[in-house]
Amino acid sequence: MKFRYAMVCSSNQNRSMEAHSLLKKQGFDVSSYGTGAHVKLPGPSLREPNVYEFGTPYKHMFDDLRRKDPELYKRNGILPMLKRNLSVKLAPQRWQDNAADGCFDIVFTFEEKVFDMVLEDLHNRDQVLLKSVLVINLEVKDNHEEAAIGARIALDLCEQIEAVESWEDSIDDIMVSFENKHRRKLLYSISFY
Repeated sequence: MKFRYAMVCSSNQNRSMEAHSLLKKQGFDVSSYGTGAHVKLPGPSLREPNVYEFGTPYKHMFDDLRRKDPELYKRNGILPMLKRNLSVKLAPQRWQDNAADGCFDIVFTFEEKVFDMVLEDLHNRDQVLLKSVLVINLEVKDNHEEAAIGARIALDLCEQIEAVESWEDSIDDIMVSFENKHRRKLLYSISFY
């Protein structure tokens, strides 16, 4: 694989990690991030989420929720999600705090507000390398089923991008073809490092 990818979602680590897991299994150079202030996972009610700092190991979250209410977190899919995340990387990372991870060629977001946050962050950085980065928003509902579908669709788009010599020269054609095939509208923008 010739390009480096980042998968970015808000704060619950579902959509970005599902895509990260699938792309990693397919041999892609991929990382994943959240953009929120904390990692928020569903709790016993909407007003009682489980909140963790970025960098908290997934194993700690898994053990914590398994102690609190194993049936609830198994039934709502949080424990299986954390188990998947454990197999991908140690802990969640925050996009804004990980500029040192290097440059990505392609950044995927899974909701428009995250797309805007990533673009704003890239525009506010010192753009010393003048290396282009393609930021794509693929709107995906935040549930386990849609995250799995979104990951497969993201993989398809990554494979289309990998098939061309230069994404900069082909991106408009790739996007039109993708939107026609999947009947999903994409937002995309080019920024720089």
